[in-house]
Amino acid sequence: MTDSIAHRIHQLRATLPETVRLIAVSKTFPAEAIRQAYGAGIRDFGESKVQEAIDKQTQLSDLPDITWHLIGHLQSNKALKALQHFQWIHSVDSLKLAQRLDRLAQESNCTPNACLQVKLLPDPNKFGWSISQLQTDLFDLNQCQSLKIKGLMTILPQGLTASESLEVFHQTKKLATDINQQSWQNLAIQELSMGMSEDFSLAISAGATMIRLGRTIFGARVTQLR
Repeated sequence: MTDSIAHRIHQLRATLPETVRLIAVSKTFPAEAIRQAYGAGIRDFGESKVQEAIDKQTQLSDLPDITWHLIGHLQSNKALKALQHFQWIHSVDSLKLAQRLDRLAQESNCTPNACLQVKLLPDPNKFGWSISQLQTDLFDLNQCQSLKIKGLMTILPQGLTASESLEVFHQTKKLATDINQQSWQNLAIQELSMGMSEDFSLAISAGATMIRLGRTIFGARVTQLR
């Protein structure tokens, strides 16, 4: 397994532009798999559940230079723990959550990095802003002082064709450009977190700066931790 993970990472890195940050999505994989990916040079890891990440962080406490990314839906009652255990939160999907994170970050004297999760196509299984909802909330989001809003994140609905996927990625890029052109004081959309194992090449071609890969690095996903 060690050689397999290292080999996948080596092959993958040879194809990625230097401008793209590779996040290894380690959710449901054991801490040992993270350790193996770390040994192959990965420093960014994505988790979907706060408690699962905390358990792994305890096991990997000898690896202090890991950057942890929360990529799953965040319930407001776990917001404080998320701030304490993640440097990046990609799944800020509502104004209410953003304001709660900002308030807690101010109280905790921390400045977490955040992406706003957008949902550009209807999808009952996904959270996030529509373009119109986000435009409405930009004024209030700009009031966030401690939460550093630096990017947009999107997850595509299942079943899209390649051309449809590419169009959504381009729309996300355009949305980021539109927001930046409004010259908000506290909103600087520098990162585009988009692209997973099945579509990351399309996302990169549309301007992704962060890709979130699980299966491509770790292989078939396991159903539970061992």
